[in-house]
Amino acid sequence: MRRTLWFLLRLGLVIALAVWVAQRPGTIRLDWQGYIIQTEVGVVALALLALGVVAYALVRLVLLVWRSPRRLGAGRRTSRRTRGYQALSQGLLAVAAGDGPAATRLATKAEGLLNEPALTLLLSAQAAQLAGDEALAATHFTAMRERGAMLKRPDMAFVGLRGLALQALAAGDTQGALALVREAGALRPKARWPLVTQLDLQARAGDWTAASATLDALTSVKALPADTLRRHRAAVLVERSRAAEAGGALDQALSLARKAHDLEPGSVPAAVQAARLLAGTGSARAATRALEQAWRLTPHPTLAVAWGRAGEKAGDAADPLARVKRLEALVALDPSVPEAHVALANAATEARLWGLARGHLTRALTARPSARVYRLLAAVALAEHGPGAEERGHLASAAKAPPDPAWVCGTCGGVNAAWGALCSHCGGFDTLVWRVPGGTAPGGTAKGADAETMGFLPPPEPPAGDGTGGGLARLSARLPSFPLGGTLGGTLGGLLPGKRSPGAS
Repeated sequence: MRRTLWFLLRLGLVIALAVWVAQRPGTIRLDWQGYIIQTEVGVVALALLALGVVAYALVRLVLLVWRSPRRLGAGRRTSRRTRGYQALSQGLLAVAAGDGPAATRLATKAEGLLNEPALTLLLSAQAAQLAGDEALAATHFTAMRERGAMLKRPDMAFVGLRGLALQALAAGDTQGALALVREAGALRPKARWPLVTQLDLQARAGDWTAASATLDALTSVKALPADTLRRHRAAVLVERSRAAEAGGALDQALSLARKAHDLEPGSVPAAVQAARLLAGTGSARAATRALEQAWRLTPHPTLAVAWGRAGEKAGDAADPLARVKRLEALVALDPSVPEAHVALANAATEARLWGLARGHLTRALTARPSARVYRLLAAVALAEHGPGAEERGHLASAAKAPPDPAWVCGTCGGVNAAWGALCSHCGGFDTLVWRVPGGTAPGGTAKGADAETMGFLPPPEPPAGDGTGGGLARLSARLPSFPLGGTLGGTLGGLLPGKRSPGAS
């Protein structure tokens, strides 16, 4: 549009000049070296116009000849760059499709056509991984790390470090992976991936103090939602409290447990840990208050068990009748919660109050059918009347009843007998959720775990090798990877000329 307007403006000026000359006729006489030239003004104007056109054409021709080599080279470079990016994009599609030979071929082609080491080395590394050549992939990732440092390209070095860290995780090299993750975090202090991976590794190694410091860093950069950070911090504080208790530092253990409970009042493990330590110091009322606060937010069978034991002193013999009275107060808080009735029925069974136990189990069964309640009814029938039809009937009903909730890992789906900050199957940090295995409904009692011992068992044993063995392969499988899921595309987008990858990875 602008070019059209500019052309019309120039044409209008020429026409206006021609009209102006035509309205002013006259004769021009030139006397030079004995020659006399005389002509009309219009003829002179046309001659000058023709001379200007010829001069303009000659200048354009000279410039065209002068610039041709440069334009030819630029055209070849543009064509080469276009073909390089085409090979690069086709290589990415081959990686996504899992076509290793095509990815290798296209990576080689792109590397020969493009002067973009960040992109071509990453594609070559991915192609090598598809071909199963981890050593060659490590060579490419190392080249990215070194050339990124040399070229002052932190984004390029970051991607190389990430690839090397994931390889170290897959190989079980915990210390090497942690060092690489820390180096990547130094390049991008606000990136999410290094901090989250560092937290996972520290938790897996049981270094809860370092994990707490990493959580501070995650909080400062807001890399995770506030609720998630608060839950993680409470889990770390509970584990630190357990470690302090195991080391004999009971005051420190109590302080950490109370911090965890204050941070997450509805956290079952935090409330149980704080209540148990408070009860051990003779603060039965404070222990009961902590349990009541958590119970109102999250009625859980472990809290009911802790409530029944809150008034007992360490070393003294348990008084079943006193426990029944304490649990009657818990039932009175909210008679509609079946977990309270189950806990009271357990205490009544210990006190050999068969009628009371049967009555509360029936109320729990009315509120929510549960396989465990039927099993407890069968146990009461066996203890009171011995083997018979009543026991067999309850056991048959238990086989048909809905499964009981348990601590289920949200990552691997494994069922854990008791809560721990680490899943006892895959070693995932803070992944346990109280729900029905394979379902989502909370409530009830844990499948395969007695409510009298839940929450009072020692922390689950760490995965095989204490976090330094083959279990790390499962960790690497849970961490973000390059080939699929858009991660590679997002990384490459941040490395393209004129762009930088975002702060959070």
